[in-house]
Amino acid sequence: MAEVILADLVHPNCPGYSQCVETRVNKLLSALGSGTSEPVYLIVQQHAGCSEEITESSLLEKCAGLNRRVHVLTGSSSVAALYAFKRAADQLTVTRVHVMTCSARRAELQECEQQLFTELYTFTYSSVLDCKSCPFAQITNCSQFTQHTQFKEQINDFLQRLPALRGEITLLKSSLIPDCFAHGFTTRTGGISYINTLGSLNLFSSSRRRDSRAVVAENLRRLGQYAGFQPHHFHLSKVNHANDVWVMNKPEPESYDGIVTNQPGVVIAAPGADCMPLLFADTVKKVIGVAHAGWKGTLMGVAMATVNAMVREFGSELANVVAVIGPSVGPCCFILEQNSARKFQTIHPDCVRDMESPMPYVDIRLATRTLLEKGGLLPENIQDNTVTNRPNITLCTSCHPDSFFSHVRDGLNFGTQIGFLWIKEPH
Repeated sequence: MAEVILADLVHPNCPGYSQCVETRVNKLLSALGSGTSEPVYLIVQQHAGCSEEITESSLLEKCAGLNRRVHVLTGSSSVAALYAFKRAADQLTVTRVHVMTCSARRAELQECEQQLFTELYTFTYSSVLDCKSCPFAQITNCSQFTQHTQFKEQINDFLQRLPALRGEITLLKSSLIPDCFAHGFTTRTGGISYINTLGSLNLFSSSRRRDSRAVVAENLRRLGQYAGFQPHHFHLSKVNHANDVWVMNKPEPESYDGIVTNQPGVVIAAPGADCMPLLFADTVKKVIGVAHAGWKGTLMGVAMATVNAMVREFGSELANVVAVIGPSVGPCCFILEQNSARKFQTIHPDCVRDMESPMPYVDIRLATRTLLEKGGLLPENIQDNTVTNRPNITLCTSCHPDSFFSHVRDGLNFGTQIGFLWIKEPH
């Protein structure tokens, strides 16, 4: 479905709310007429100051003359009602929303758009529900600004009160990384993202997906609370599918897939949803690195580029660096076109299965291990799915839908897990 109409009947703190709703419904009916048939969503907030209860049935009765489907979404707060609309819009895969509201509410709704929706949606606004007799319309510009700021805080407060979905937060950890570092690989449980392919601890917001920045920020806050870090100390590598590395004592480049630092307390992380989140730690110099490694980044050498930055910038020795390959798509599920697959075969013959197929199966983990060993890391200092004397954390993301997000399995609207790492502060 392409477009819906959102009719905003919310008026917090309005002493004449019932009468205002009556007036605005009449204005809405007049504005809509009997033209097009986009569904209409009425959002209503019930509050204690309302002398007459506004029921769904009464609103539907008033709108019975419209030649379109009408839905009533009621919330205990303005944010709750708008969040209910967000869920309804996502279920319908809506891309365009026309908002009919009053002038005093427009700024709040635009803030809601920024916080709860992504660029996948297009919003248009019309202030056709203004009512001069409504006390709410007399709000001064200063009060509007105050309420606008409070509304943003209300969104965050509302999201913080939502229950965790799909269970509690669960982290995978490697015994190869010593206790002077804190680290983990996230799974998909314990967040608030409700869309099936994004549920629930999605940690990446994109203009091409439906999980908003505010929702992802709340997921990150919950992860930080569980793992022991503050979100403002968190730095996620960008996804450029290349081999650039940000050294954190230098200016941040526009694009990079790796990060290295020797600063205690700074949390660095790499995303993955089939791509590999790689963690590196120098146990002697106390230097860390992370890298996002998809198949393109693997061929471009992002893993060793990250290790080499640790050596070059902070004096790490290769023999002291440990590397952990996190959950990622396995050779059981990942295929590439033959020309690209052949490049992996040159790294190691076992990286490709059925090379004569137009779409051979490719092992990006084995390619990463091979490149790290060729670069000078000790084989015993690399943990992946071939290691048998430690718990396996390099699980196939595509094969474990209850635990991980997967682009290969879920398509374009996929979620993202991360691997994160920081140097503990000295006591």
